[in-house]
Amino acid sequence: MNEEYDVIVLGTGLTECILSGIMSVNGKKVLHMDRNPYYGGESASITPLEDLYKRFKIPGAPPASMGRGRDWNVDLIPKFLMANGQLVKMLLFTEVTRYLDFKVTEGSFVYKGGKIYKVPSTEAEALASSLMGLFEKRRFRKFLVYVANFDENDPRTFEGIDPKKTSMREVYKKFDLGQDVIDFTGHALALYRTDDYLDQPCCETINRIKLYSESLARYGKSPYLYPLYGLGELPQGFARLSAIYGGTYMLNKPIEEIIMQNGKVIGVKSEGEIARCKQLICDPSYVKDRVEKVGQVIRVICILSHPIKNTNDANSCQIIIPQNQVNRKSDIYVCMISSAHNVAAQGKYIAIASTTVETKEPEKEIRPALELLEPIEQKFVSISDLLVPKDLGTESQIFISRTYDATTHFETTCDDIKDIYKRMTGSEFDFEEMKRKKNDIYGED
Repeated sequence: MNEEYDVIVLGTGLTECILSGIMSVNGKKVLHMDRNPYYGGESASITPLEDLYKRFKIPGAPPASMGRGRDWNVDLIPKFLMANGQLVKMLLFTEVTRYLDFKVTEGSFVYKGGKIYKVPSTEAEALASSLMGLFEKRRFRKFLVYVANFDENDPRTFEGIDPKKTSMREVYKKFDLGQDVIDFTGHALALYRTDDYLDQPCCETINRIKLYSESLARYGKSPYLYPLYGLGELPQGFARLSAIYGGTYMLNKPIEEIIMQNGKVIGVKSEGEIARCKQLICDPSYVKDRVEKVGQVIRVICILSHPIKNTNDANSCQIIIPQNQVNRKSDIYVCMISSAHNVAAQGKYIAIASTTVETKEPEKEIRPALELLEPIEQKFVSISDLLVPKDLGTESQIFISRTYDATTHFETTCDDIKDIYKRMTGSEFDFEEMKRKKNDIYGED
C-alpha cells in the first residue's frame, strides 16, 4: 500500500465505482478503499435478511414466513435505470453489461385523487386511459407528437416556441393542457420532483419527456430497467472493470487520515500505512468537515406478501405521487420489485417509498404511499441527510460525490459523475472515453 497512485477513491458507492472504472480505463493508477466489508456504501444491497434487521436495530430474527435469509438482496436506496438513459449508456460503452442481467419494470403508475392509474405508455393506452377526458386526450396527443418531432438544433420543429426562453408553463398553455395532465406530464414523464421547472425554459423538460418516450420505446412495458440480484450489482460491475485495468481494491480498510500539504491532498493513511496520491474521490462520509447538509430524504423499505393493489398484479412497478395531489412541495415515490428479480424470497415483494423531507414529521409525510401498500409485513425506516461538497475541489484536489437523492432513477447520479469528471480532468465527459481499449486483458479485437 505504501505506493504512489494517480487517484485514490474512498467508498464503493456507484458514483465512486464508475469514476474509478473510467479513471482506470483512461490509464490512471487507482487505489480504491472502503471502510465497510461489502461493496456499495450508501447504495449497497443488504443480504442476508438478518443483516437488514440488525442494520435497522429490529429485535429478534426475521420470522420463518420470510423464507431463507440469503434469498434476499434489499437495496438501501431504491432506483431504476432509464432504458435509454445515461447509466445504461455507461454500462454499454464499458461492456459492464456482461456482468449483469436486467429485467424491464412492468409498469409505471401515477396517483390521482387517492387512486393509482397506469401512466399511458403508447398512443392506444393514452386514448384508453381514464386519467383524462376525450378532448384532453386529443390535445395531449398533439403535445406528444410535438415533443417527438422536437429537435433543439432544428428551428423548423419549434412552432413558435423558443426552447431557451419560452417557459414550460407557456408551452402547456399553447397546447391547452389541464392541471391533471400537467401534473402527470411534469412528474411521471419528465420526472421532476417539484414544480419549479414550470417557469424555466422548456428545452430541458421537452428533452426529459423525449428520454422517457425513447426509453419506453426500447422495451414497451415501461421505461425502467432493474438488475437481477439488486442494485448492489452495479458498483461491483464497475469495480471489476477498474480491476481489469489494474485498479487495486481493498475492502474493510479503516481510513485514519487524509493527508494534506499546502491545502492539497497528498495521500491517505490507513492502518499505519500511507498511500500517496495526486487526486482523491470520496463520498461525503469520509470528509464530514468538507460537506454541508441541504436537506433530508426519508425512505421506508416495506416487505409485502402481495402485489400492490390496482397494478394488475405487477411483479415490479413504480408509483409516483405528484406533490399537488397530497399538498406537498415534492413528490413521493414508490419502487416495487420482487422474487422475480432474485431480491426476495418466493412470493414476497419489496416496496420502497421515498421522498424529500419537508416537515418535522417525515413519517406522516410518507403515509399516502404506505397506505397504497397495506398490509405491510415489516417496515424499515431511514432518514438520511442530503450532503453536498462545500467547494468544487479544484484547490484541495478532493472531489466529493453528492448523497443519492429521492429520485427513482440514476440520471441525477450520472450528472454528478460527469460533473466530478470535468472538475478532475478539466475536459467535458465523453462517453467514447469509457470504451474499453481494444487489447484489454481479454485480448479481444
